[in-house]
Amino acid sequence: MTDTLLEKIKKWTLMNQLPLPQRPLKPRHYGLTSVHDIGISIGELRHILNDYHDFIDVAKLGIGTAYITPRLQEKIALYQEFGVEVHFGGTLFEKFYYHASVEHYQNYMQTMGIKWCEVSTGTLNIPLKERIAIVEKLSRNFIVLAEVGAKNDLHTMPVSVWLKEIKALLNAGCQYIVTEGRSTGTAGIYHANGDIRSDLIMDILNEVSPQKIIFEAPNPKMQAFFTNLVGANANLGNISPRDLLFVEAQRNGLWSETFYMTDADIKPVKAKPFITDDARQPVNYASA
Repeated sequence: MTDTLLEKIKKWTLMNQLPLPQRPLKPRHYGLTSVHDIGISIGELRHILNDYHDFIDVAKLGIGTAYITPRLQEKIALYQEFGVEVHFGGTLFEKFYYHASVEHYQNYMQTMGIKWCEVSTGTLNIPLKERIAIVEKLSRNFIVLAEVGAKNDLHTMPVSVWLKEIKALLNAGCQYIVTEGRSTGTAGIYHANGDIRSDLIMDILNEVSPQKIIFEAPNPKMQAFFTNLVGANANLGNISPRDLLFVEAQRNGLWSETFYMTDADIKPVKAKPFITDDARQPVNYASA
């Protein structure tokens, strides 16, 4: 049953009682929520998207699962029906790189009808120079994400290397950098025990706009950290599809850990914005 205009006005009036942070309308270019889909069935996914599609921007079909996902094209089409971009996990990119070629992978993605792709070195040690060449090639046809940081929790990458790789890959044509955190939050921007490497993150943000970085943040502690640090419109990745409402509540200061979030907490960034003013309008959830 659809709401009458009066009912919608009443709902919107009630929602306007609280000074919640403004969130850009979809399609968003910042304030992204990227989910980690590692086996959600199409039936369950449809229910999730019916209710929460406003809260999700990107879906990563994690690790190499896309290659063996039943009804893959149907799943991709379902996401796209609700305005959600899809890309395959970096492991699948590396598998094609190792056994076939980047050209084969590009053809495979185009056949599947996706527009985003991830370049990573989670398993293979692909030299930066080669990754730059791959990004330059793929960015002609795709929105490219590049993952930076070691998956091995025993290896700590120096800050200078983080910054060198991030800047080089952005200059090569990446739209976003994904800071490695793993689905467990135990590598890359996190210590092996799950503690956040806050000094590393501050060093990165001192030189790179947060609008260009997707922080892998698989648990509430990590999500709250980046929301409080960057603001309501931090880009967050590795989010469980079942946590979409909870993450959006955090962004809106509707959780104790982000309780004092306001419009003032949409932090300024050093880099020149790459979005238009039209993209900064608030999301009117009540009118949907």
